[in-house]
Amino acid sequence: MSSPAFAQRIVFIDVDGTILEHGSVIAPSTVAAIRSARAAGHRVYLCTGRADGDIHPDVRAIGVDGAITNGGAFATDGDDLVVSKPMPRDAAEHLVAYFGQHGLHYFLQTHEAVFASAGIRAFAADFLAHRRAQHAADMQKLGITDDVAVAVLDAKYRPVEEADLDAVAKAVFISTASDSLDIAQRDLGDRYLVIPGSMPLPGGSNGEISVLGTDKGSGIRGMLTHLGADAADTIGIGDSWNDREMFDVVGTSVAMGQADPALRERADMVTTAVLDDGVWNAFVRLGLIDG
Repeated sequence: MSSPAFAQRIVFIDVDGTILEHGSVIAPSTVAAIRSARAAGHRVYLCTGRADGDIHPDVRAIGVDGAITNGGAFATDGDDLVVSKPMPRDAAEHLVAYFGQHGLHYFLQTHEAVFASAGIRAFAADFLAHRRAQHAADMQKLGITDDVAVAVLDAKYRPVEEADLDAVAKAVFISTASDSLDIAQRDLGDRYLVIPGSMPLPGGSNGEISVLGTDKGSGIRGMLTHLGADAADTIGIGDSWNDREMFDVVGTSVAMGQADPALRERADMVTTAVLDDGVWNAFVRLGLIDG
């Protein structure tokens, strides 16, 4: 762990499971922590597997300095695109063919948008019913019914046939089978990084796929080159296995309290859970803000 005694730190912070409870709930203390850290002169960048165009508007409204998106394939500093590494077209074509052969539902992500295969809608309806049962009070308070949620999904994700395969940065697959991730890692691991997805499914498996060499760590390195900054001055906060490469690059790594146990073991520090003031408590412990 690096020393906290820097005048300015650069924070790379995951979104789902770190800022957002998987869905749309943000702890008020998280908003306060990010805004207070920036007001104190620190820089805060989102570091997410999501496409830039798929970042929740409530997260955008917090205010950040930029974002590493699509698991490291793209990065923005303010309004400037400073990293752009879509996968080769033949790699995207290969993945589409693989998903079809194995009957997998999937998303393709570009910088601007997310494209969903035909089976995603039905799968999402089942998933949302499970989430509604788990978080009925929150969803009722927000006015989110299954019909509303699926309508939002239809509006948010475009048909996969419309995707420009020259612009694909990342793919996400969903399967009702528990071994699909293991099979994909075996079949695709010589060219692609295949990691567990962060969607909290009631069953089956899901995974995220990018080409080898493109990950959150590579995106951070590209951003640091752009900024002329040292990795020793950086902090990374996350909860999922796609944060592993981020943890390998940053000076200080922080795992959320509910994070994957293997990720917690890799972290320099473990904070509390996402809705238990995890980001606020981490920022205070690291001296970014006053408690």
